[in-house]
Amino acid sequence: MKGLELARAFYNEYGAPMLEREFPELLPCLCVGLVGSGSECYGYDDAVSQDHDFEPGFCIFIPDESVTGENGRPLVDSRAEFRLSRAYAALPKEFCGYDRNLISPVGGSRHGVIRIGDFYKKTVGAADGVLEIRDWLSLPEYALAEAVNGEVFFDNYGAFSAIRESLRRYPRDIFLKKLAGYLLIMEQAGLYNYPRCLAHGETAAAQLAAGEFVRAAMHVIFLLNDTYMPFYKWSFRMLRSLPLLASLALPLEDLLTTPNTTEKAAEKSAAVKSISIAVAEAVATKGLATDISDSSGSDAVPALTRLAYAVNDLISDPTIRTMNILCGVE
Repeated sequence: MKGLELARAFYNEYGAPMLEREFPELLPCLCVGLVGSGSECYGYDDAVSQDHDFEPGFCIFIPDESVTGENGRPLVDSRAEFRLSRAYAALPKEFCGYDRNLISPVGGSRHGVIRIGDFYKKTVGAADGVLEIRDWLSLPEYALAEAVNGEVFFDNYGAFSAIRESLRRYPRDIFLKKLAGYLLIMEQAGLYNYPRCLAHGETAAAQLAAGEFVRAAMHVIFLLNDTYMPFYKWSFRMLRSLPLLASLALPLEDLLTTPNTTEKAAEKSAAVKSISIAVAEAVATKGLATDISDSSGSDAVPALTRLAYAVNDLISDPTIRTMNILCGVE
């Protein structure tokens, strides 16, 4: 059974009755789901994943203690938080053949009772989810992915889901800045440095260049799909399921796994070019460029550097537009 399915079933059978029976007065202030770190929050868990941090469990998100009601008191004070945590810990220790992890009486860090502000402070660095320009540019994409993945079973209070939706995608200018930077890296690492490293006989350096190209290309593909790229070990799996450019997963994987022998190097260089063309065409279909060809016309390879600066010129905020073009690259 998948972790998300297990969490939902455990909540429906034991969690919901417990909350309705013991905490009816708190139900309007609660949000329940499974969100955050862990392969189960993406639906990518399997038998191997169950060797650590896998259990029947869910999250009960509660307002920060600073959030008060009409009486001036916290909607969920520390005493109520402790009672909720104890009740959660007292739920059955086994479900559907899976044992629950041992947690302290005040709950666990990934499951159990979690303050809304604590969750978003941990994932994106801001308790209210409000990010400044430099926050958006510097936060790793996997952190944003963890803030919006998984599933919310219900949210009576609404604050958790409101923050979640505000973080769902990059603001337009941030999207453009990051896209421009990764397009530039694609040309620099793949179209320029990869063949030069091979010409120098530096096969290890060539492989590093190929890796930088793959990573940048994947970031571009995720950006064009309006989806955050998850932690690296799940990135290819998610890439293969994206609506746009999922077909590039295999040639990108080959660039990482194929050795730089004399025979294979030419194939890999050709793959870099074809991937670059496909990415540039996808950028054009998004209305972000009209001319993607190299002015020299050689091999029909797109001038990704020129494309990168054209994308950067579309940024409306002059502060963001004039920042270094690579400021959003991880």
